[in-house]
Amino acid sequence: MRIGILAFLHESNTFIASPTIWRNFEEDTVAIGDDILKRFVGSHHELGGFLAGLDRASEGVPVEIVPILAVRATPSGTISDEAFVELLNRTLSALQRSMPLDGLLVAAHGAAVSEKYRDADGYWLTQIRAMVGAKLPMVVTLDAHANLSPAMVEACTAIIAYRTNPHLDQHARGEEAAELLINCLLGKTKPTMAAAFPPLVINIERQSTDEPHLLEIYTVADQQKKLPEVLSNSLLLGFPYADVTEMGAATVVITNGSPKLAQQLADELANALWRNRHAMEGVLVDVKTALDLVESTEGVRFGLLDMGDNVGGGSAADGTVLARALCDRNLGPAFVCIADARAVDHAIKAGLGASVELSIGGHTDQLHGDPLLLRVEIVSIHPGRFSESKPRHGGIVEFDQGATVVVRACEHPLTLLLTSKRMVPFSLQQLLSCGLDPKSFRVLVAKGVHAPLAAYREVCDRFIRVNTPGSTCADLHQMDYHYRRKPLFPFEIFPSDHN
Repeated sequence: MRIGILAFLHESNTFIASPTIWRNFEEDTVAIGDDILKRFVGSHHELGGFLAGLDRASEGVPVEIVPILAVRATPSGTISDEAFVELLNRTLSALQRSMPLDGLLVAAHGAAVSEKYRDADGYWLTQIRAMVGAKLPMVVTLDAHANLSPAMVEACTAIIAYRTNPHLDQHARGEEAAELLINCLLGKTKPTMAAAFPPLVINIERQSTDEPHLLEIYTVADQQKKLPEVLSNSLLLGFPYADVTEMGAATVVITNGSPKLAQQLADELANALWRNRHAMEGVLVDVKTALDLVESTEGVRFGLLDMGDNVGGGSAADGTVLARALCDRNLGPAFVCIADARAVDHAIKAGLGASVELSIGGHTDQLHGDPLLLRVEIVSIHPGRFSESKPRHGGIVEFDQGATVVVRACEHPLTLLLTSKRMVPFSLQQLLSCGLDPKSFRVLVAKGVHAPLAAYREVCDRFIRVNTPGSTCADLHQMDYHYRRKPLFPFEIFPSDHN
């Protein structure tokens, strides 16, 4: 069996003014052919799961892995027309060279938006389907934050989404996809898929799969999976910062040749979400309330989750709102990471041990606070590369945040990690590689919502998700949507809400 492997992974925040260009992908991942194997064998990523699952399958049946193309960029703005055309051309050219194939394993995100194609994943998958033909089995993994579209469902034989947030099961979902594809090719199963699209947005603050309101829905999903006819099922939590018609929650069920049952069970999951819709509205804690709680609680190390500057949601990573508030309150040793290449350059020129006044952060736009003017001591300088060996959100192993400087405010108990590139706060190695002990701080700020928890749980006793302003603000009523469907909860009131 010749099994092709493809990946296109981008979460597009349409509220960010600057587009994502092809260079952004090149700075992260553009892997062709065997380079995919070198980069992802043994990784916690779903591509690592594809490879492990196919390797295990090859013990019973001959399998030839055909790595085609894997493209990924850190979440950012809408993909430019030029970049998306480049992606399409590279995908279809590489796919054509790899033919003939018996099956395809594809890792997509599900929340990509291009300037021309707002359902970018759906269009990309449709073009792949057109090239390989209607009969070739294609099993696709999606991020739990996908905005599922009918076009995605139509293009795929089967769709499998991550079941955890933070995303710690990516490798397992990749293995599941490989097993499903092999069983289909062997004629052991006949995957039949159905989807449902409840008119519901799950607030980003409510998207932790460890909490009761979602655990209840996943319990229903797990019970469905015990049915002998069910091959897989998924909840798509949605990505509210992609202003597209498809934005919102969805459900998928795959049965063994039972389309009616697949639709019945997809509807059952969607109805369970809808019944609990009020539990899916955000619990919003403002900055003052969060810091009051820190101040009134002794002996606790806090993680403050900066929801408005969520790097994993595409935000600027240079928000200053919490850093400024911590300076004003002096609550004890605190840590904040801010992306600011100019501040890094000035600090490096000043040199180790120097005391210098820096303008920090707040340069990208007007959404994330004004620049923070501080006199700081230059503590250390680093190349900004680090590795993560443990399963973490995103399945990333190697990180590069560019030239990095640790500075300490001269008049406040605040330590800042200044990076040249935006960096997702998914690994404590970000601090440890720069000589910082996370346990030495009373307050650690992580620019995310749920993703940082997998790492920061090791050092923080308590977390507060803080409703800061920004391009990933958790108060969805502050976002200016133009393309979302209507009616859509919680934006519109439904008749049943009056009961």
